[in-house]
Amino acid sequence: MTQLSAAVCALVTTLAALTATTAPAASAPATPEPRAPKDFVALSSVDPTIIQEVRYFTLHNFVGERIDGYREPLCILTRPAARALHEAQRKLLPRGYSLKVYDCYRPQRAVDHFVRWAKDPDDQAMKAEFYPNVDKSRLFADGYIAEKSGHSRGSTVDLTVVRLPATPTRPYRPGEHLTPCFAGQDERFPDNSVDMGTGYDCFDTLSHTLDPRIQGEQRANRVLLKSTLKSLGFVNLAEEWWHYTFKPEAHPDTYFDFPVSRRPLAGHR
Repeated sequence: MTQLSAAVCALVTTLAALTATTAPAASAPATPEPRAPKDFVALSSVDPTIIQEVRYFTLHNFVGERIDGYREPLCILTRPAARALHEAQRKLLPRGYSLKVYDCYRPQRAVDHFVRWAKDPDDQAMKAEFYPNVDKSRLFADGYIAEKSGHSRGSTVDLTVVRLPATPTRPYRPGEHLTPCFAGQDERFPDNSVDMGTGYDCFDTLSHTLDPRIQGEQRANRVLLKSTLKSLGFVNLAEEWWHYTFKPEAHPDTYFDFPVSRRPLAGHR
């Protein structure tokens, strides 16, 4: 081999090695989104008359921003829970009322979002409405925030009662003046719900379902919701008038993380 040929071979070898080390690595395949089990359904497919106002899809919640995992304003539940809500709606409609859901299945990523927010003492943008009397450092100790939620199991729902015909709730305007969630119904943020004594997600002991300070029409409205749902297998969380779990739960020990949208339900009936 001539000296020139040897030099050319050495150059080709060097370039090949350089190309091998600098060529972009093949991109890893995207992790597929988790799918919902077959017994999860959109509530609207079981009962389209139940009003849906999914708060965590909006900015009007205690965090003040859309919550991770809420891609559509959609209520998803296990089929037995959805069917039980349908039966509750059948009881209420002849009396001039409708159910309205605020939250249903909640992915674990949304719960993680709550936890991150709760650990940030500087983010108190929504305090004046949702937790005016609670120091944010107490949210875990007082049970308002936890690292797991029954909502992630698919049989828990946050809801209220609306008198028909329903007047739409006006949109929340970011930066608007906030009023405590336990103020009078005419003072707190407008909601087409009957008067339950506090707004939804009010971090205060007045939200306890049977708090003795809640009397008259407000107590009667809470009892209406509780008695209607209890007769169909729902159990109330005593600290939150809006929080109910259908029993027996289809997935009592599993916390799901598929996003709130129709896509993970594709093919379900």
